[in-house]
Amino acid sequence: MYVSELDLRDFRSWPSLHLELEPGVTVFAGRNGHGKTNIVEAVYYTSVLSSHRVSTDGPLVRGGASNARISATTVNEGRALTTHLLLKASGANQAQINRTRLKSPRELAGVLRTVMFSPEDLRLVNGEPAERRRFLDALAALRVRRLGGVKADYDKVLRQRNALLKRSNMVLRRGYEDPQGASALSTLDVWDGQLASLGAQLTAGRMRLVGELAPHVTESYHSVAPESRPAHIRYSSTLDAAVRTLNDGPSEDPAILEAAMLSELGRRRSEELDRGTTLVGPHRDDLVLSLGEQPAKGYASHGETWSYALALHLAEYRLLAADGADPVLILDDVFAELDAKRRQRLVRVAEDAEQVLITAAVGDDLPGNLDDAVSARYAVTMEEGESHIERSGQ
Repeated sequence: MYVSELDLRDFRSWPSLHLELEPGVTVFAGRNGHGKTNIVEAVYYTSVLSSHRVSTDGPLVRGGASNARISATTVNEGRALTTHLLLKASGANQAQINRTRLKSPRELAGVLRTVMFSPEDLRLVNGEPAERRRFLDALAALRVRRLGGVKADYDKVLRQRNALLKRSNMVLRRGYEDPQGASALSTLDVWDGQLASLGAQLTAGRMRLVGELAPHVTESYHSVAPESRPAHIRYSSTLDAAVRTLNDGPSEDPAILEAAMLSELGRRRSEELDRGTTLVGPHRDDLVLSLGEQPAKGYASHGETWSYALALHLAEYRLLAADGADPVLILDDVFAELDAKRRQRLVRVAEDAEQVLITAAVGDDLPGNLDDAVSARYAVTMEEGESHIERSGQ
């Protein structure tokens, strides 16, 4: 799998950009802030429908523009598909494949698969649970398109339920005996049912993914840092205790998870009314990362944290490659952050990938053995706030 063409309009610092790419290693070099990362960010966005740097789409639209456009042609086993994304600073985005308009951008999932390494990866280990949930959900949606839709629907119901808990908090407290209270509580019951159904599907999907990912993470971490303690991952859910009560042990069965979530929503309703927010569900779960008997967060050294972040993405790469075509490998300014050993490990992965896109501030950041494999180099510069690019030879 590789990207053969990339077109941008009003994306970040690029008023327009047209690139013809090829398999192999492509390097984008330039000073920080000149726009090289924006190129690979656009490729990554096409794959997972989100940025690795910001949580909303507004910053992706160039200042003064009302929308941005990303068009990418992906070649997979000889078949070419061109995807188009129209990103709006406000409002719903639009998408199409070739000339066919799609009902939702989520339908693009799976056309392009990517694995990205970036300086932001440290947040996977020492950041908040939301970072690790985002990692799981992006990977799950790439592998099972339906889960991307489930996640989007869950988020929508969650927003509506939270709005009801905040907006009608005093009315909800009146109870079923009061007509207005009964009406509000009936609406809350409806949201509970929908949230439990979608939450159970999302939780089950994440659990299955973690089960497949776990051995790859342990193996990848050992290969990157063999002298360190063994790495293990597990999924921690707000439903764990309720599932054990219902099932006499853990379960990935969506029906059991749904029943457990309904039970927990009922048990904690009074607390949710006090706090005005939803306290149960996959939006509060976590991917627990351990080194030996200790959690990685707070106990891992800087080197161990980088090793863990690399291991997570190496495991992701192996899982996607095992599903079929190799994903496009994106290395965004990471070689400068890594020591020689970790650079070598990344190079070994890059040697197996059909296409590798690399950003670097200076050529010296690239390992010598990868430098010899580069098939295309581009120099990225900036003038008067706009990015420019020029191919600089092999």
